[in-house]
Amino acid sequence: MARRTPRGLLAAATATVALIVTAGPASATGTAPAAQDPLARVFMVNPVQSSGDQTLTDGKDSAAAVPATAYATAALRNLDGSGGLSGRWASVRSDTGTSARLADAASYDRHDDQFEQVMAYFWVNEAQEYLQGLGFGSELPGANDRVQPVRINQWGADNSYFTDKKAEIRFGKGGVDDAEDAEVVIHEYGHAVHHAQVPGFGTSVEAGSIGEAFGDYLAVAVGEHAAARYGWPLKADVACVADWDAVMYSDAPHCLRRIDSDKTYADREGEVHADGEIWSRALLDIRTALGPRVADRIIVNAQFGFAPDTSFSAAANTTVTAAREMYGEDAADAVRAAFRSRGIPGVA
Repeated sequence: MARRTPRGLLAAATATVALIVTAGPASATGTAPAAQDPLARVFMVNPVQSSGDQTLTDGKDSAAAVPATAYATAALRNLDGSGGLSGRWASVRSDTGTSARLADAASYDRHDDQFEQVMAYFWVNEAQEYLQGLGFGSELPGANDRVQPVRINQWGADNSYFTDKKAEIRFGKGGVDDAEDAEVVIHEYGHAVHHAQVPGFGTSVEAGSIGEAFGDYLAVAVGEHAAARYGWPLKADVACVADWDAVMYSDAPHCLRRIDSDKTYADREGEVHADGEIWSRALLDIRTALGPRVADRIIVNAQFGFAPDTSFSAAANTTVTAAREMYGEDAADAVRAAFRSRGIPGVA
């Protein structure tokens, strides 16, 4: 079953993080780890992806439910020196239980509430580093290049959301706690990116669908890029989004949603998550045609020109224009072909 967020179809900010990668990681490099950066235990990007084991289950947050080999060790970068999980791009503002200690970050496991705090900080920072490595915040406008507030286990349901009013992300609990799956973390960060680019984005069903699609696309892209950066091979289908979070409500192979669906515009249901699979497949086709770096720069940069209530047609034409202005007519042709393949009308 497809997991839905509590936002309605006309929610004011439906940006979701995700850029699918099947052609290899983009050449974005982000910030190089400093020698003093503390190490942390994380999932790369989740235990299903790191182990390839589709039989894993939550086990009521049991540490024994996931093998030790499913964890990776990575650096916590861009911390602000306050002693907590707060830094240049992310800040864990509140949590359940005791706040994580940096000195213990490499020893927490999924049974510890602090593990989810570490996961949220690491993956929000990783997502912004990915965008920075693509040039956003330097030669291109910044895309949510600020400290992103995060609250862990502050939603008493198996769901997570980005709230427009406070521009913060809240991760829920129940089943697999959401911040255990990096693709859920990055998906919600995608909403924050869209909100920063276009305040109030998502006030129509088609705009909301674009937001959900972008979130799914970005989640996969950032996850694959990070896995390659750390030399950690992914062992499950990368086109399946949030396959660890989905173990509680989908059959194996687990998927919350896919970004390689064959859906076209004629298959619209009027529900943003379902219809988002039309747009995310177009983004994947752009990436396949142009390569990760060129595609992702076009896709994200084009979003600055979307209206809050944009339609598929208008957003597609804005993306074609961005491709032409950034990389010329051949790139515009590739983008145009991707949207037309999804049956999106009015693509010039």
